[in-house]
Amino acid sequence: MLTDASGHEVHQIQQEENEERWMNEKVQNGLGEKHCEKRIGGVNLDFREVSSLKDNEAKTQDKSRSNSLLDGETRGGEWESKKGSLPERPSQEATFRPTGRPSDKDSPANFSESPIPSPPLEAPKPETTYPEGGLRAWGVVFGSFAGMTASFGLMNTVGTFQAYLSTHQLASYDPSVVGWIFGLYVFLAFFCGLQIGPMFDAKGPRWLIAAGSLCMLGAAFGLAESTEFWHFILTFSILGGVGTSLIFTPAVGSIGHFFLVNRGSATGLAATGGSVGGIVFPLLLPKLWATVGYAWGTRIIGFMMLFLLIFANLLIRSRLPPKVGGSVWPDLKIFRDKVFAFTTAGVFFVEWGLFIPLSYLASYALHYGISYTFAYQLLAITNVGSFFGRWLPGYVADKWGRFNCLIVTVLLCLVTVLGIWLPTHGNVAATCIFALCFGFASGSNISLTPVCVGQLCDTEEYGRYYATCYTIVSFGCLTGIPIAGQILAVSGGEYWGLILFTGMCYLCGLLCFTTARVMSVGWNPRTIY
Repeated sequence: MLTDASGHEVHQIQQEENEERWMNEKVQNGLGEKHCEKRIGGVNLDFREVSSLKDNEAKTQDKSRSNSLLDGETRGGEWESKKGSLPERPSQEATFRPTGRPSDKDSPANFSESPIPSPPLEAPKPETTYPEGGLRAWGVVFGSFAGMTASFGLMNTVGTFQAYLSTHQLASYDPSVVGWIFGLYVFLAFFCGLQIGPMFDAKGPRWLIAAGSLCMLGAAFGLAESTEFWHFILTFSILGGVGTSLIFTPAVGSIGHFFLVNRGSATGLAATGGSVGGIVFPLLLPKLWATVGYAWGTRIIGFMMLFLLIFANLLIRSRLPPKVGGSVWPDLKIFRDKVFAFTTAGVFFVEWGLFIPLSYLASYALHYGISYTFAYQLLAITNVGSFFGRWLPGYVADKWGRFNCLIVTVLLCLVTVLGIWLPTHGNVAATCIFALCFGFASGSNISLTPVCVGQLCDTEEYGRYYATCYTIVSFGCLTGIPIAGQILAVSGGEYWGLILFTGMCYLCGLLCFTTARVMSVGWNPRTIY
């Protein structure tokens, strides 16, 4: 409390009371607010700033006033703090409220009993940072590599299984019917992302990877015991397809939590796991089937998957917190974004054509009299090219633009299909060149398309965007292989119609990706996008 021990302080208080009394009289007599403020010396009792009265006299009297308020009270007013504690000196968070002043209704000068509170300022959203490396980040990349070796290794072996089953267990079935086994597998591998992607955004990858591992192992060991058509549908198509989706979706999404600038190269490096599996599995399986039989040969592949999936479960982790208010359901409203819609259409056409050469290349070679051993090795050659095609375009894309590189590689796929494969007619050297070039060009279909989708959204929403995109794409994967089988049957066993259909798919995909890029950044080819 303020005391009368000092004569100077008593004089100061009396002077303030006289000034306030004088001001009230002038207000009642109708004098303007500006004159009253000037008479008090620039101290506005409502604390409204008057820019024209910032002179030395105002600053001196204002400092003297604040020093006289020791406990937060005076005879003429009281200090209030937004924080609830009384500061020694008035700060920006404190407000001065004089007592005994005229109310708003009585004062023509429109004084108020308390200052108008300013709206609260929203805290700026913290900028998301990415490690772009480190032991944990590269551990996630290695875990994703192991998971994709198991899951996409099986996907890249569909041609081996298609050629073998068509001549053994399912020899009595039409090729278009056998194609439904592998079409359904690829369909579920992407369609299940409809739910798995948003679940990854909301819950993280741990339980998704664990469930996917169980499905993949069930598919491998169940496939070894399959003999009937419905056996292969249950084991390879359903268990294998769901397991691949449960592993692939969080494996790609987790990399985006640790990399932004180098996301393309990191994702491409992890995606090379699918090529490694696509090299090893097609080379091992024919030899194992010939030596230990179909059942044990397939079981050995299952044990290899078990070893790889252990690393996937231990190393794949997420880093960013779930999006606030995030849901585990996809959102079709994001197709209102025209760039995303054309990107999804481009991925649809590319994936529609991608699995036709992977499924029918071995059968194509056998049809033209190429040896049984070399026919299966063509898939391995394709995946050798795919190994470099998944990593190198991803590395270049981080520097030249993800969409730019994707457009170039899709154009290269179109050229290899129509320019090399169509006129080959079973020539061994030309077929080998096609397998290598197409493998390199098509590798980006797996590694760059998820990165391009991720470029159109926040990292916390990647699972939802990816799932929504590949829900549409999955229908192309479901129908592509059976349609190719039907075209093959209509063409009398000749492959030219199947090859033309593949080329048209890549042409449509090229147009869609180009449209998406032009809508975003225009026609300038030098623009990095």
